[in-house]
This record gives sequence, C-alpha cells and structure tokens, in this order.
Amino acid sequence: MGFLNFICPNSPTVWDGNSFSKCFENMVFGFGVNVVTIVMIVTLGLQNKNVRRNQISRMHILEKVFLLFLPALAACLSFYDIFYLLKAVLQGHTIVHHEWFFRWSQFMSWMTILLFSKCEYWSLIFFNRVLCFWWIAKSFLEIPRLQTSFLSLEAIRCIKESCSFVAGVTFGVFINVARIIRGSTEKRKLGSLEDALLSDGKDLEENHIRDSDRTVHSYWHLLTFKSINSVMDLGVTKQLDFEDLIQLPHELNPSHCHSTLLRCWAAEETKYCTDPSLFRAICYAYGWPYMFLGLLKVLNDLISFVGPLLLNALIRFLQQGSGHFDGYLLAISLGLTSTFKSFLDTQYSFHLAKIKLKLRSSIMTVVYRKCLYVSLANRSKFSEGEVQTFMSIDADRTVNLCNSFHDMWSLPLQIVVALYLLYTQVKFAFLAGLTITILLIPVNKWISTLIASATEKMMKQKDERIKRAGEFLTYIRTLKMYSWELLFANRLIETRASEVKHLSTRKYLDAWCVFFWATTPTLFSLSTFGLFTLMGHPLDAATVFTCVALFNTLISPLNAFPWVINGLIDAIISTRRLSRFLSCSELNSQMLPPSDELLHEADPSSSCLLKGQDEAFLENMAVVFRDAHCVWSNNSEEQSTVFKWKTLDLPKGILIAVVGEVGSGKSSLLNSILGEMLLVHGSIYSRGSIAYVSQVPWILSGTIRDNILFGKDYDAKRYADVLQACALDVDISLMVGGDLSYIGEKGLNLSGGQRARLALARAIYHGADVCMLDDVLSAVDAQVARWILRNAILGHLMDQKTQILCTHNVQAISSADMIVVMDRGHVKWTGSFADFSESPYATIPSMEDSKISSQSLRPKNSINSSSELRPNLIPEEDCITLSEEAQEAIEIELRKEGTVELGVYKSYATFSSWKIVIVISLSAILMQASRNGNDLWLSYWVDSTGSHRTMYSTGFYLVILCIFSVANSLITLARAFSFAFGGLRAAVQVHTKLLNKLINAPVIFFDQNPSGRILNRLSSDLYTIDDSLPFILNILLANFFSLVGIAIVLSYAQILFLLLLLPFGYIYKKLQFYYRSTSRELRRLDSVSRSPIYASFTETLDGSSTIRAFNAKVGLALSYASPIVSLMSNFLTSYTETEKEMVSIERVLQYMDIPQEELCGCNSLHPDWPTQGYIKFEHVTLRYRPSLPAALHDVSFNIAAGMQVGIVGRTGAGKSSVINALFRLTPICGGQILVDGVNIADVAVRDLRSHLSVVPQSPFLFDGPLRDNLDPFGEKSDIKIWEALEKCHVKEEVEAAGGLDIHVKEAGISFSVGQRQLICLARALLKSSKILCLDECTANVDTRTASILQNTISSECKGMTVITIAHRISVVMKMDNVMVLDHGILVEQGRPEVLLQNEFSRFSSFAKASTM
Repeated sequence: MGFLNFICPNSPTVWDGNSFSKCFENMVFGFGVNVVTIVMIVTLGLQNKNVRRNQISRMHILEKVFLLFLPALAACLSFYDIFYLLKAVLQGHTIVHHEWFFRWSQFMSWMTILLFSKCEYWSLIFFNRVLCFWWIAKSFLEIPRLQTSFLSLEAIRCIKESCSFVAGVTFGVFINVARIIRGSTEKRKLGSLEDALLSDGKDLEENHIRDSDRTVHSYWHLLTFKSINSVMDLGVTKQLDFEDLIQLPHELNPSHCHSTLLRCWAAEETKYCTDPSLFRAICYAYGWPYMFLGLLKVLNDLISFVGPLLLNALIRFLQQGSGHFDGYLLAISLGLTSTFKSFLDTQYSFHLAKIKLKLRSSIMTVVYRKCLYVSLANRSKFSEGEVQTFMSIDADRTVNLCNSFHDMWSLPLQIVVALYLLYTQVKFAFLAGLTITILLIPVNKWISTLIASATEKMMKQKDERIKRAGEFLTYIRTLKMYSWELLFANRLIETRASEVKHLSTRKYLDAWCVFFWATTPTLFSLSTFGLFTLMGHPLDAATVFTCVALFNTLISPLNAFPWVINGLIDAIISTRRLSRFLSCSELNSQMLPPSDELLHEADPSSSCLLKGQDEAFLENMAVVFRDAHCVWSNNSEEQSTVFKWKTLDLPKGILIAVVGEVGSGKSSLLNSILGEMLLVHGSIYSRGSIAYVSQVPWILSGTIRDNILFGKDYDAKRYADVLQACALDVDISLMVGGDLSYIGEKGLNLSGGQRARLALARAIYHGADVCMLDDVLSAVDAQVARWILRNAILGHLMDQKTQILCTHNVQAISSADMIVVMDRGHVKWTGSFADFSESPYATIPSMEDSKISSQSLRPKNSINSSSELRPNLIPEEDCITLSEEAQEAIEIELRKEGTVELGVYKSYATFSSWKIVIVISLSAILMQASRNGNDLWLSYWVDSTGSHRTMYSTGFYLVILCIFSVANSLITLARAFSFAFGGLRAAVQVHTKLLNKLINAPVIFFDQNPSGRILNRLSSDLYTIDDSLPFILNILLANFFSLVGIAIVLSYAQILFLLLLLPFGYIYKKLQFYYRSTSRELRRLDSVSRSPIYASFTETLDGSSTIRAFNAKVGLALSYASPIVSLMSNFLTSYTETEKEMVSIERVLQYMDIPQEELCGCNSLHPDWPTQGYIKFEHVTLRYRPSLPAALHDVSFNIAAGMQVGIVGRTGAGKSSVINALFRLTPICGGQILVDGVNIADVAVRDLRSHLSVVPQSPFLFDGPLRDNLDPFGEKSDIKIWEALEKCHVKEEVEAAGGLDIHVKEAGISFSVGQRQLICLARALLKSSKILCLDECTANVDTRTASILQNTISSECKGMTVITIAHRISVVMKMDNVMVLDHGILVEQGRPEVLLQNEFSRFSSFAKASTM
C-alpha cells in the first residue's frame, strides 16, 4: 500500500464514484499501455536484427511522413507536457508521481518508434500483425483519458489531448492499411501474371525502384482520389463513354477477383464437403482487408462523438460569459472535427466500394463459371430464371453484406458510446430511455424474423417471374403467332402479384421497424429529461443541448438498424441460395493420361470394367460404353427415363450414323458422351478432343468469324475451305460486312439453315478428333444437304476424324461406315449399312432407289469433284443480314444524357399517385416540425429554469413535451406506411405498364433488342424500383426536411447562422454538380453494360453444352449548427444517390415509348371465321426493314378452300416470310392478303392470329403441365387431347412420362426436339381452325414417322387449308399444289406430279437432288 500511496496520494486506486480515477487512467491506460508498446517494439527489433537482406524494404515518401513526421509531432506534444510539468514544479506546484510516469512513458514510446524507424528492418517491426492489432487496442484504451480531458473546461488541454489521440489512432490505421497494401503488392509480384514482366533481363533493383515510385503514387492517389480527376473533368463537359474510363488496377481485374474467390470456394468445398458456405469463402477471400477497414470505421465513429463533447465545453464556456481565447479554439475545433470526419467518411466509403466491386465481380464470374462446368442434368434442379436471379439480384444482395456487416457492430458501438456520454450528463436518468430501447429489441427481432420469411418467399416468386419473363422473350414470335401474349402476360402478372404480396408484407414490416426506431430518439428524450427532472436535478443549457446533440447522434444508428438487419437477412438468404447452386457437382469426369482421354464414372469401382480391356483395343476406339445407365434427373419426385447402353464401341476415324424414331434417345447418347447426363452406373470412355453441334444450333452474338473461330487462331486457308464446304461462302460474299457481319442474339438475323451451317462450320474448323453432329441436315434443303454431306462431312477436312451423326437423312445413312439403331433409350442394333438394309430396323425407303451409291459420295478431292453441284447453289439473299447496314441488325442500347429530367421524377410520382406524394410530403413536414417543436420547447424550459422565472410546474412542461412526442410518433407512423404504400404502388404500376408495352410491341422490336437487354429492365432495374429507390428516396426526404428544419431554427435563433449557410450551400452545390455529372453517367454506363452481361449469360446457359464440348437559444442553435456540414453532405449525397437510382425509372420509361402493333381493326370477325379457308395474296411485297431487300417481291397466288399446298425453295428463299405476312408478324409494304374475302389488314391482329393454326419451325413448349401446353384455355376434354396425341404418334411417350399432368420443364427439355414438334402438331389439330400452317414441322422426326404424319395430316385435315413449308420433297409430293420460291419471288406453282414431268422445272431439280 505504501507504493500505491506514493504513486497515487490522496486518490482512490480505481474508481472515484463517477468514473475511473485519474491515477488509474494514468498508470494503467497511460503508463502501462506505453510500456507494453515499448517492450513490443524493442522485442520485435531484437528478433529481426539479423534479417536477410532480401527482406529489407525501402521507405516510401508517405511512409516517411507517417513513420517519422507523425511520431516526431506526437513526441513534441509529449515533450511539451513534460516541459509544462517542469514549469509547474519550478513555480512551486506539486505534481503527483503518476502524472510523471505517464508523460515520460508517452514521450519514450514515440521516441522508440522514431529510433526503430531508422533501422533497415523497420517494416518487419511496424507491419508485424501483433503490433498492428495492439495499436488498435491501444487506441481504445486511451478513450477514458480523452473523455476526462473533455470534461475539463481547458480548451488548450482538450485540443492537445485530441491531437495526441488522433496522432496515435492515425498511426495505428496507417500501419494496418500499409501492411495490407504491401501484402497485396507482394502477392502480385509472386503471381504468374507478373513473372513474364521480370524475365526481360532488366535490373531487378530498377524494377524495385519503379515499384516504389508506383507505390508512392498509389498512396497519394489513395488519399486524394487524383486519378479520377480526368474522368470527372470529362463528365462535366460531355457524355462519358467506356473509352473515357480509367484502366482498372490489377486488384480490381475480374480475372484476379474470380481466381481469389474461386480458390477460397474450392478450399471451402474441400473442408466442408457436405455443407459449404459461400459466406465463409467470402470471409477467406476478403475478410482481412474488410476487417482492417473496420478499424477506419471505428476511428470515424468515435470522432463523431467529439462534436457533442466539444459542444458541451463550448456551451459551458459561453455560460460563464468569458471572452477568453479558449472559446475560439473550441469553435474552430468543432469545425475541424466535422471536416476531418468528412475526410474519414470519404476514405471509408471509397475502400468499402472497392471491396464491394471486387466481391460483385467475383460472385458474378464464379456463378458464370459454374454454369459452364455444371452439367445440364445437374443444372436442371434450377430454373433458368433462378440462375439469372443469382447473377443479378442475389449478387447485389450479397455485396450489400459489406455495408451491413460492419454496421452490425458499429451501430451498437455508437449507441453504447452515446449512452455512456449521456450517463456523464444526466447520470442514471438515461436508463429510462435505454429501457425503451431494450423493450423494442424483441419486437424488432420478431419483425425481422417475419421480414426474413417474406423475403425468402418473395425471392422464390421473383425467380419464377424472371424465368417466365425469359421464356416470354425467347418465344415471343411463336407466342404472337398463337395469339398467346395475353395468356403469358397474365401468367407473369400472377407471379408478379405473388411477388408483390410478399414484397408488401416486407415493406409494411419495414414501416413498423422505421416507426419504432424513428420514434425512439423522441421517446428517449422525453423519458430521459422527464426522469432527470423528477429526480430533482435542474435542467441547464449545457446538459440539455449536449443531450440533444447526442440524441441526434443516436438517430442515425437507431434509424439505420432495421435496414441493417434487413440487409443482413437478404444477404444471408442470397448467400445460402448461391451456396446451394455453387455446391452442385460439376461434370463427373476425370482426365487420364494422355491428357486427351476422358472417363465418366458412376463410381470409382466402375473403372474396373475398362481395366480388363486391351490397351490396343482402347487405342483404336473413340468412345466406349460399358454397362452405362444415364438419367436426366435423379430427383425422386420426377419420373426420369433411364437410358441404358450396355456395351457400345465406336471406332476411331469413321462416320457413325445414329438412327431411331422420335424420342428414341439419339440426342441423349451424344449428351452422355459429353457428360451432360447423370451417369448412375457403369462408365463411358472417350479419347480425343470433341466438337459438338446441337440439334438447335447455338449461335453466339458476334461476327460470323467469331462464331466459327470460337477462340481458335485464324488460318485463312482452312477458314476458306470450311466456308466452302459448309456452303457459306456465297452467303457471306453478299453481306456488306462479309464474315465480319454482326449476328444478332441466337442468330435472329440468320435463317434456320444458315444457323445450322454456321454451327457445323465451327465444329469442322476446330478439327476435333471426335465430331458429334445432332441432326444438322434437317434444317437445310435437299440440295444443300447433299453438298454439305459430300464436301463437309465426307470431305477432306474430316479425314481420319470420328463423326457421330444423329440423322434421318437417307443419303447420310447410306454413306455411314457404322449404323447405331436406338429405341426407347436402348441400343438395339449396330452394324454396317449393308447389314442394316437387311435388318428388321431398316425403316427408311428402299435403298434401290438411290441413284448414287455411298462410295460415290467419297471422292478423293471432294471440293473439285463436286463442282457440278456448285452452280445450283443459290445465294440466300432473303436473309436479314444482307442489310446495307449489316452492323445495325442489333440496335445499340440508347442512354440519356445530362441531368435526369424532371419528367422522370414526375413519372415516378404519377406511378406512386400524387395523393400519396402529398400525404408523404405533409407527414414529413409535420414530423420534422414536431421534432423541432420538441427541441424548442426544451429550450424554453431551460430558459425558464435558468432565469428562475419558472411560470409552470415541472409536470406541465413534461405534458407538453409528451404531446410533442406522441404527435411525432403518430406522424412518423403515417409517413412510414404512406411511403411503403407509395413505393409498392409505383412498383406495381411500372411493371404492369412495362409489360403491356412489351406484349404489344412488334416482333422487329425483339429482333433488334436482345432479350438480355429487355430482361435487364425486368430484373435489375425493376429490383431497384421495388427496393433501392424507395429506400434512398426516404433518406433524401428525411435529409431535406431536416435541413429545412435546421435552417428555420437557426434563422429564428441567430440570423447570422443562416447567412453562413448560404455560402456553404453554394460551395456544396458546385461540388455536387461536379460530382453528379460523372456519377450519373457512370450509373448509366453501368446499367447499359449489364445488359450484354445478362445477354451473354443467357447465351451461355443456352449453349453451355456446346461451350463445354469445345473446352437555450444559443445552446439550441449550437446543437443544431454542429451537424449542419454533415447533414448538408448527407443531403447532397442522398440526392445524388436518388438521381442514380432514378436512372432505373429513366431506363424503364424508354420502353414506354416503343412502337406498338396495330391492335385495332375495322372489321369484327365471326367466332367461326374462317368458314372456308380461301387465301389470296395480291401483289404482296414484304421487307423486314426499310434498308433490306424485299423478302417477298410482288407475290400473287390463290389457295382454294380445303387445298393442301406445299412451299419449297432454298433456305432463306422467302418461305417463312409467307407465314409471317399471313400472321401479320411483319407489316407488308404493298398489296393485300385476303382470307375468305376479308382483308386481314382490317382485322384486329390478335383476333386474326387466334383464328389461324400454326406449327412453328422451332417447337415451343412452356414450363407447366402438359395439358396446359396443349390446351391452355381449358376448352378441350381429355379424350380429345389423347386422340390428338395418338394421331401424332406421341401418345405412348406421354403415357410413359406420366400422362397429361406431367410438368414440362422450361423449353420443353423433358422431351426430344422431335417429340416437341409432334406435341405442337397435336396442339394445332386440337384448335380445329380452317387454316393450318406447318413450318418444317417434320424436320426433326425420322422418315417413317414423317411419312405417317403426312398421311395423318392428309386424312385428319380434310376440308382444312394446309400450308406446309418443307425441305423434304417427299413431304409435299402428295399435296394438291406446290409453290417454289426464289429470292422472294414465286417462280413456279402447280401440281407436284405435273412439275416433276418437266425436267427443267425448279421443283424437278429439287426432287432429283433429294433422291441422289
């Protein structure tokens, strides 16, 4: 005890009743902390004394500033304290020993830093992880001393202690940030991308100096954001474009971000194989930088409380009425504190934005990669809409975790510190307010649980809506032909209604959260001051207005807390959804030596089936199946056909034809080799690289050359040979851009035949060892099919290549070296063509009719020997790509320039309802007025108490205060709910109007705008309108009326404050305009740039298998004036953010003005129209765009009622254009079309289409029950539906799949392409229209089925007018009439047998080519 009395004479050792004793603060929080710091630095210095020279690093300029200048400044301040103590001793004052211990230890700690910063190994000392953590803890331990200093009225002491504290915190933040930056720099140096840069023979020291210069440069730019100045300057003067943006640093490069998160996700999957978490992986990837960023937030949060403490000191000083210089110092310090806090706010926001950008890039690229690596079977667990939601909304919500996670500890910290400071002002009276806060916690927890449930349900409905929207956009042409737009729009509206139902639940729960937390500061104020006065304490200005400032400080964390909770809930739900998708097993394959061998195994024991095979045998095999059982889904709830390939050996270097009826499993055989199906038993072995052409050709948005090369190097000779072999050279020569002509989304500006040949060209150019072709010949006419077979498939380009061709083509089958017969998922027979023709499976027409044997199709030089066929190949001039502006097939996405127009805000107000806008505005005004009235009444109460002229009892003052509190609470509730209602109404109105505009848009609009671009509006932009925009608007409104309220109070209290506000406002306005100009344009660029991401993502989902195959007044005024700078900044920031969010409304409004179809007609149709089916074309001319040549040129013909007519011609000759004109998908330029004597131009377009039947070229089945697909309006009985299915020879397959109630997956992937066509035909037969149009409806079925169907059509469609477009001449041979089109001109028509007799007729030449 003697030592304690020596150190702390006449002083309690720890607690003095109100706070820590001064002795305890000096000896523990001061001396003890400093000694630990000195010991740590000295220990680290001795440990690293003998460090290797290659670990020594040079000190950069900014490091010198922080490691030399800052400690020197702090040492000077410490020495000043020692000098001050010595002076006091000399003047006869007694200085207690603990003061000496603290001051000397503080001085010695800074001197130790200065001493060791001169060592060569300084970085190993100061960037040590333990010391970095300790320095942050040290800053927290110094807070009690800082608070004690502020409780004194000595301004110089307050400022000096604040400077010393800030120096220590700044030093701590610096060494932590510098450690992160140096660590990332070292990683980049060790990265493989940088290795090449160091191998050029230059001096490494020179490189090191250059790195140092760059680091200094980056430090300076980090603090001042100087690197963005060039972009900001451009943004003020012009509309920014992508080339105006600065180059991304390496750490923000998407590939770097992708590899970082992917590496951590892989480690997570290895460690937690059963339940991997994306959240943990994100923590591994970005946790340390993010946590260190939290240190900056700690400093920022703590400085926010310096203002109220300085305000308390200033008011107490003013109450004394002294004119001492200390008052000016306190006032200046108050302003500097706000400025410094703004600087820290900016730095924190910037670095947080960088982490968010890296995280967003990581998630999007990892999801994209997963789509490339997960098989079709595994991906079938998720709808396409769900996967697209992962990329857009879930990615955004997960990124918002960065905001919410730090706020989860930051906001409670701010609340705790504020409560502690309140305790120092009003003692235990603050417990009344704290009780209210604690009582609200379980209420908010219960509300948060409900919000989480509503959010999860809302996301499921959002997935479904986006899936249906994607389906709607993909098949819009077919939907318009069926006149099903309104049907699908209603499906979308139903899904949207369910989504909005859960969204409204969430929004109204949010409103309750806002109400509880917004009223908390007012209730806090009432209860605290009420209890304080009831305890017998008088109210004075310094106490009241310091508390008011602290209450205002509480408003932000209390108001933000519900949003933080909601953000965390959203992020957790989204990370779980993403984790579920990312944890899907990828292609079940393993690479074997040599590296071009691939083995798919159901389980490790399956490989023993191949171990017994002779190596020489495997060497000669391209593909080997051993007892392989494959399914498309392992979901027990779904019936999935098991495809069994017991034993199948496919030799190398031959042409293998896979034949079978529709749905026999031909495409599944190819997909099993690719690994797209789930292998449940056995093994599948393949040797060599693989190229694949799917049955529905996958075309990439880009140039023709891009599509063919697909990442391979350009070889001019091979490229030209491939174009010629695939009959693409003539088509390309007629395009203005040649092979650099732009191909639209899914090849929309190419004909079906061109798409097939382009996909084939890609496969041949790649020269893979195994080329798998899924029915590529069905999309082209007989003449082109023969050319492709002879010059491409059997040509020299495919010599020694293994080709597996699924086909119904007679010529291809007869040319095959090996034939595989499929039936119901089983391999029934294999052998040569000679054996096949004698087998019971030979269902193709008699081979004796073939004019040329299979040997004659294999010339030594296929290109030259086939020259006799070349003149007959007619260029496809009907194709849309032949535009004079080929590059304009897809319109560039437009974006607005300059300020977001006032009309956009008015439109949003209209969507929300002007009545609601008025209610919201009035409630916001009254809410702020009640809050200001509450504070003014408190001011009046303090004035009355201070002047001892109290006219009323304490109870009266409390009652008036209570009235203000209740009024504020009720108005807050009204504002919260009216805002929620207005935001929901706007969300519903925007979606409804946007959808109405889209369903009424003409087909050409969808041709010119990729579905990804439109889907961007329906997903990302609509999410902003649903969620983000109301949120930021609420903040803007709160900041605006707070600013107005403050201005009114200031002008009432002291007009000079208002005069100061005007120049501040002008400066902020100028700075904000400078910032807004660029910020707004960047948001527009961001929105525009997302469209191609979504479009590319949609393309990737469609073609993933192809891609994989190819590898007092004064007091009141002061309490209001202190946050004015921060509030103005917040208001302008929220205004800028609102303007950025308004870009989504702006983008949606662009689609409110899109062209619309002419829906009205002057003639109303009888329900039974057409009664006869008579069709007449009179001089019809059709152009798809004004700049394009005519697709139909002056075409005239008559089709008598009940006649069956075939239309033939080269691919792209104008056949489908006849149907487009009849269905008014594209308005005709001239002439007229009459149906039963009625001009179809005078009929309402939907009415017209609903009276016609069609089977489109691309079969369309939507996600839903099969019964709805066949009879969406529920007009037919099950008996009639089964009869139609039986007539189309697909009844057995439907019964096997589960009947009419089976759920058809999106795009009808539950069925093969051929089966889909048959179901579409059954749908057309059910409609019983007098006019039936068949567009290549038998292209993807086998010859026998096609023949049976043709007989069915002939018998079942008697009395109906049937227009059939066909490539197979056999399909039209039994028709009543045939029309031959060429270049959009009707060149021949007549009975097929008559035209055949004329050997010079076009039809005769087609017939000859088809039998060759």
